[in-house]
Amino acid sequence: MSLKSPAEIGFTWVAEWERHEATWISWPHNESTWPGRFHRIPPVTEQVIRTLAEVEHVHVLGGPSQSLSLARKALETIPNVTVHPIVTNDVWIRDYGPTFLIHPSEGRLGAVQWIFNAWGNKYNPHDSDANASSEICRGLDSQGHWSDPSDIGSSTRAIEAFRSRLTCEGGALETDGQGTLLTTSSAVYTGTRNPNWSRKEIEAEFKRMLGVRKVLWVDGGELAGDDTDSHIDQLVRFTRPGVVLAAIASSADDSNAPHLAKQFQALHEMTDADDRPLEIIPLQTPPPRLAQGRRLPESYCNYYLANGIVIVPQFGYRITDDAAIGILREHYPDRDIIPIDASDFIWGLGAFHCATQQQPAIG
Repeated sequence: MSLKSPAEIGFTWVAEWERHEATWISWPHNESTWPGRFHRIPPVTEQVIRTLAEVEHVHVLGGPSQSLSLARKALETIPNVTVHPIVTNDVWIRDYGPTFLIHPSEGRLGAVQWIFNAWGNKYNPHDSDANASSEICRGLDSQGHWSDPSDIGSSTRAIEAFRSRLTCEGGALETDGQGTLLTTSSAVYTGTRNPNWSRKEIEAEFKRMLGVRKVLWVDGGELAGDDTDSHIDQLVRFTRPGVVLAAIASSADDSNAPHLAKQFQALHEMTDADDRPLEIIPLQTPPPRLAQGRRLPESYCNYYLANGIVIVPQFGYRITDDAAIGILREHYPDRDIIPIDASDFIWGLGAFHCATQQQPAIG
């Protein structure tokens, strides 16, 4: 561990649309996450992995021993996939995995390890998820290549990992790669995550850890049923510097409508790290859908960018499904748009961005 911060050394967090070396994903095994529907989740996960493996390497955390065996069996014939014997509690690697950094001038990989407490201690146990970031970093070298941790010797420079004192999840963070960070107060500046931090101290930690210059607190937005306390990756996403997609309700009588409208207005009053006003593109959410009496937090903002593609969650409502595909095709014209059915996956209260973590390419 370095005593200097990543920003002091020269590391920075790049945008998701930059070229990837790999994607990290966790194999599902926690049946309680998808009550009554778990049998449908491994096939969807395999579909996502197969799609990703066509454009970049995929690292899969296999989970406990039985899950690890099932993952290896399901994925053994897919090229470009490595299954790791890393134990997990659940699949949401976006939130508990490392936030990868690059050092542009020296061409090496780094990572931030946040404290993970399962969204304010909402779920237990979460000890394996909290440890997964360290397990991933132990096996990576500074060029982003994986070796068994016991095989990394003195001739191989290990990835530089920086352990933050901040309790934070990756889904709470969004960057344009040019110094602007989007986040929400409700998911970071809370009594269950960082009770002894001021907002100014949190901003300073983001700047130290991620190399950003300006933090925009995008507050007001809310999706009913979202157990993350309004992660930004469900609400607002950069498509390029200065341009964001923002979730809005598809009808005025949706209970989410006033919250998303408030967020939309707040974005109009913001400027990025280079003092540019944001261009804001509305992205409608599907109509309300309940699971066991609870609203599902469905949002097309939970798409994932990989090399040359966009994986877009589909929720079984054709009007908004098709509209989201059209908007993403317009804003990512050089990428193939890959729609994948998330109507079962979302029963776990997250979609494909929540279940992936990008590892940027070096150089």
